[in-house]
Amino acid sequence: MKQIQRLFAIDPWKIATTTLSKDHRRLQESLTSIGNGYMGMRGNFEESYSGDHHLGTYLAGVWYPDKTRVGWWKNGYPEYFGKVINAVNFIKMDLFVNDQKIDLNQLPHRDFYLELDMQTGILSRSFTVDVDGATIKFSFERFLSIVKKELALIRLTAEVLAGEADITVLSQLDSNVRNEDSNYDELFWEALDSGTTEDMSHLTIRTIPNNFGIERFTVTAAMKHSLLSEETTTETLGITDRFNFHAAAGETITLDKKVILLTSRDVPEQQTAMAAELFSTYSESYEELKAEQIDAWKKRWALADVTIEGNPAAQQGIRFNLFQLFSTYYGEDERLNIGPKGFTGEKYGGATYWDTEAYAVPLYLALAKPEVSLNLLKYRHNQLPEAHHNAQQQGLKGALYPMVTFTGVECHNEWEITFEEIHRNGAIAYAIYNYTNYTGDTTYLKTEGLEVLTEIARFWADRVHYSKRNKKYMIHGVTGPNEYENNINNNWYTNTIATWVLSYTLENYRRFKESATVSISEAEQEKWQDIIDNMYFPENKELGIFVQHDTFLDKDLMPVSDLDPAQLPLNQNWSWDRILRSCFIKQADVLQGIYFFQDQFTEEQKRNNFNFYEPMTVHESSLSASVHAILAAELGMEEKALEMYERTARLDLDNYNNDTEDGLHITSMTGSWLAIVQGFAQMKTDHETLRFAPFLPKTWDSYAFHINYRGRLIAINVNKETVRLSLVSGEPIALSLYDEPVTLTAELTVAIPE
Repeated sequence: MKQIQRLFAIDPWKIATTTLSKDHRRLQESLTSIGNGYMGMRGNFEESYSGDHHLGTYLAGVWYPDKTRVGWWKNGYPEYFGKVINAVNFIKMDLFVNDQKIDLNQLPHRDFYLELDMQTGILSRSFTVDVDGATIKFSFERFLSIVKKELALIRLTAEVLAGEADITVLSQLDSNVRNEDSNYDELFWEALDSGTTEDMSHLTIRTIPNNFGIERFTVTAAMKHSLLSEETTTETLGITDRFNFHAAAGETITLDKKVILLTSRDVPEQQTAMAAELFSTYSESYEELKAEQIDAWKKRWALADVTIEGNPAAQQGIRFNLFQLFSTYYGEDERLNIGPKGFTGEKYGGATYWDTEAYAVPLYLALAKPEVSLNLLKYRHNQLPEAHHNAQQQGLKGALYPMVTFTGVECHNEWEITFEEIHRNGAIAYAIYNYTNYTGDTTYLKTEGLEVLTEIARFWADRVHYSKRNKKYMIHGVTGPNEYENNINNNWYTNTIATWVLSYTLENYRRFKESATVSISEAEQEKWQDIIDNMYFPENKELGIFVQHDTFLDKDLMPVSDLDPAQLPLNQNWSWDRILRSCFIKQADVLQGIYFFQDQFTEEQKRNNFNFYEPMTVHESSLSASVHAILAAELGMEEKALEMYERTARLDLDNYNNDTEDGLHITSMTGSWLAIVQGFAQMKTDHETLRFAPFLPKTWDSYAFHINYRGRLIAINVNKETVRLSLVSGEPIALSLYDEPVTLTAELTVAIPE
């Protein structure tokens, strides 16, 4: 049984605690991260904190290429490893009371309170200290505007409860920061300029030179305060505004700090002048900007919210995940994608993975305008030349999309990933299908989409080989979604998605040939069809399963339940050699393919494979639980579906895999929404039909959500007796409910079948 590590109270809209957990400060920082798609940060304190913690502020699209370091260089390795870099700490406000520095790791304090309000995106904190006969309550409040992307706001309040005190505030822009993921002692920033312009203090920095021809990033941070500072001092990588106050009991001091952040991605030159201009444009008061923030989040939640009655922990989990997803990415910029950690940490280098196409696209299709998901597709099309480069690095034709990237060029330095985990290429193609299937819009598919599909298909056609002995095409030397096996042959999922890409590409090339911007020769088409017709798929008819790879059944097969729970997570307790030899599965592998192509398999096939593979799955990838929840729900395994929902919904809140202190699992947060919508509500869309077959988990009283679908906004409400579908806007639509055709014109209520 999982030992819950719960640091925050259960609340439907808040992440809140009255305890400063010094032993788990990093975990608290991760869970109170905020962002606005343009920038973000961990839940660090504004004032100094000398205890163990992870200071982290990150800017979208700002990264650094670092030389790939391996013990034995192999041809085809990427030249550099890309990583997000810790940026200027602009919230910093050191506090002194009667010349004593306020540091909650050193100074006794009481009435501590920390709250992230997910309804508004506002992070607040307060505590009380006694210093030299004075009692002061300090309060902080901050948010990153989702309306004005370059703008951050911090409010400091100091209320003297007893005695009197001299209070000093050193408000800073500090770029003397370092990463924790690698090159621990290396500074990635050099100073260009700092100073004051009227009442604005500013700092301009640039990333240090690199050897790979990658553009260096320039960043300007500028700050203004609601009061004039008494002194401004500059250092090489920072600037400080000093404020001195004297207050007696009953008096309150308030200091507002506005910050503008600009990067050379958007403003290549004259950043300081632009910051001043933006301060003039964003001249509203703190309260006005706060009201604007609250209203903007209210509009987001009106569409995206999922309500759950009867299970407060489940409710908090889904809202936390949606909040963090939309704080990371809301689709405004086609140059950006979704990193697995978002703005909450440095693990995985902050880069883009296949997670986006496999797990995030379905959510954004339903909860945002179609152009949001379209921007994710355009992101990959824009990087098609780099995908060509990646394939050529491996001596192959076509395009190989990267496992890890900022620019489209592969920058992952583990051989079993870079060379072998090529199934990611299929996920890029699947996202094009998913977008087209969901929206009904073929505009992208028959132009840019076909360009991407064709080059991915050419890669697969070159990567397979023909086994003369078996008279079948095979794919050897791969790593499937289950990364707890490397260098295996004929991974069923990889072979399946490669074949599907060839088939889907051929089908749509022939369909849109007259308007296509690509040309596929007759010889190519014949070769692709031959591969489709003669691909080898490992299967065991006696067990009724698709075999994960050629030798999987030769392993010592046993369920996870036979392990000592103290050995879990395996990746923190076993050697890598032992993991690779074991039967234990990190995440859905065969089941990933069944999830993607559900309409192609019988219920018996789904059940046999689920019952065989799930008991051996340790779910040590954050991407695992949602797929299992969806399939379990379809198979009527309600308890297993709910177990998997709770795991994906509260993966970080309850620190299931004992790794959330490194940052949140952003891309897998879509899993909680998928588990409810595609799992419990059984929403499917294929063959031009939208279908639902909802059930209610036994521990819930009801759940409700909205989806955008082909120009309609549809509300779904499920309680213990009935399902209610409401057409909020758009034209009437024909759909299927419990396999019965219905037409939704306004509102429809039916009883849940027994």
